Amino acid sequence: MKIEEAKTAIGAIHLPASIESSLRQRAKMASTHYSTRIEGNRLTLKEAEDVLKGGAGPKGKTRDVGEVRNYWEALARIEEWADKGIPFTEDLVKRTHGIVMKGKRGGLSPYREGQNVIRDSVSGQIIYLPPEAKDVPLLMKGLIGWMRNAIGDKMPAPIIAALFHYQFVTVHPYYDGNGRTARLLSYFLLLREGYAGSGLFSLEELHFKSIERYYASLAVHPHHNYYEGREKADLTGWIEYYTEILAEAFNSLKKIALDAFKKPALKSPAGIERLDPRKKAVLSLFAKKDHITSSESALILGLSQRMMRVLLIRWVKEGFLRITDPANRSRAYTLAPKYKKYLLPPGKI
Repeated sequence: MKIEEAKTAIGAIHLPASIESSLRQRAKMASTHYSTRIEGNRLTLKEAEDVLKGGAGPKGKTRDVGEVRNYWEALARIEEWADKGIPFTEDLVKRTHGIVMKGKRGGLSPYREGQNVIRDSVSGQIIYLPPEAKDVPLLMKGLIGWMRNAIGDKMPAPIIAALFHYQFVTVHPYYDGNGRTARLLSYFLLLREGYAGSGLFSLEELHFKSIERYYASLAVHPHHNYYEGREKADLTGWIEYYTEILAEAFNSLKKIALDAFKKPALKSPAGIERLDPRKKAVLSLFAKKDHITSSESALILGLSQRMMRVLLIRWVKEGFLRITDPANRSRAYTLAPKYKKYLLPPGKI
């Protein structure tokens, strides 16, 4: 009920496009950093930001850099699929994991074909023994089928997302990347059903800040073997944790929305609030600089350089952007004056 109350309050407040865009960009950056950090990624938030702006990343951390880039790409695809109303299927699961592990070229990841033992990194003791590989396909089919029925039966989306997250990491269908994929797919469900704050907050950040409780809530049964109690465990504690974290995220966003509503601000120009998601994402770049490049925009949207250039040309024709130096082969773009004058400085958000 706390989630519903905050969700309703946020929906009644019209955030200026500049604030909304900046919040979305910050949330996406935080989700990428903290979700990979939960899995042991060594990049700091600043290093991750530099990488996602086109930097090479620190030496000796090639794998960490790749994980961050792949997650950013997967997050962009998740938001795109949710916006298009793509159904939740096993192919969606496999495609998401493929991007998490291999980036844009990742295809449909097949489920693991062997056992995967999760051990304590210090003691080497077994923490969790997932179901055998031969049982994974049926368990995943059952999970997806249950989800579709739960959505059809109007079960509250936060409960479905919580149960999916738990069951996915419990089945552990892959050798690696299960946690990242579970968080991405839970976000996809919340986004599709209107319970992700329109992408303006990061649950991953809150999970990381409550990391001990996050793991403790997932360990719902004392036995480490899936077949010795995990498959029939009481999930009340996990659902309580998940919904409380989601309520915290919604209440924080509600406070930001109310504060923005109380502050006097310029009215957005006609049409700015109706900008498509890609334009809103790129809009956030102009809160910190006067011009952007196609490579920066491509990173933000998770598009290829070729596709991004086509999109930028279209935006110039539509009057959304202007080319700063047409003679320069490495073109830069600035926001059209009618939009630029309504941006708020970062410190005002």
